[in-house]
Amino acid sequence: MFFRLDRPNGCGALLAHLFAFLAGYMSYLKKKFRSIKKLPTWLFWLPARLMQLLVRVAYRVRIEDPYDHLSSRGAIALTWHNRLFTFPTVCPAGARRRTVAIVSASRDGQYVVDLIHYLGLRSLRGSSSRRGASVLLEATAALKRGDNVAITPDGPRGPRYRIKTGPVALASATGAKIIPVSINASKYWAFRSWDGFQIPKPGAVVTLVLGEGIRVAPDLSREELERERQRVEAAMLAITRDEP
Repeated sequence: MFFRLDRPNGCGALLAHLFAFLAGYMSYLKKKFRSIKKLPTWLFWLPARLMQLLVRVAYRVRIEDPYDHLSSRGAIALTWHNRLFTFPTVCPAGARRRTVAIVSASRDGQYVVDLIHYLGLRSLRGSSSRRGASVLLEATAALKRGDNVAITPDGPRGPRYRIKTGPVALASATGAKIIPVSINASKYWAFRSWDGFQIPKPGAVVTLVLGEGIRVAPDLSREELERERQRVEAAMLAITRDEP
């Protein structure tokens, strides 16, 4: 497995079997439809429903939103790549309906797009390494429409917890506020991957934390943009909790 499961009995064993089923299901689909660029969207209905069920029965969810960001429109929400398992299900449905997520333009990114479709999130395709300029234009249009734009600022390949300049430049160009977001689990498994992808353990307290909004000035020089990037990164790290 990609992570170690401590004493897999009871609910932990059930959860491990669920993950194994989901991984096997996705592996089967990729092999079955290897020659097809896009899988039928309906195939992702079951994994999405299982993820929603898991959050309801296995975790205790708390929300810390002292600035009332969940009612925001036209904002840029940043969350770390290793928090993506719980991000689409822990966020309230109303906030998800007002949000478009930037997802990698790769084939694996298409799986994510089809999965989060059933979780109430729309998508834009692109990343810092592929379709970067195009997706920034599409994100600008989405913000002007009043949609929130969700970005994983350390994706798609890291380094972990290091923000790229793209989201900060987008905030500078559009005037949209940046909302730092973290999903912190009291206990979790971590994948052996570049981001240490996290899956909360059964019974974990999973807390959605939304930090203070950040405004970025327009027309920044390269040096000013880097200082703002560091400021946003520090704000993200301030609300990030990784349990030992």
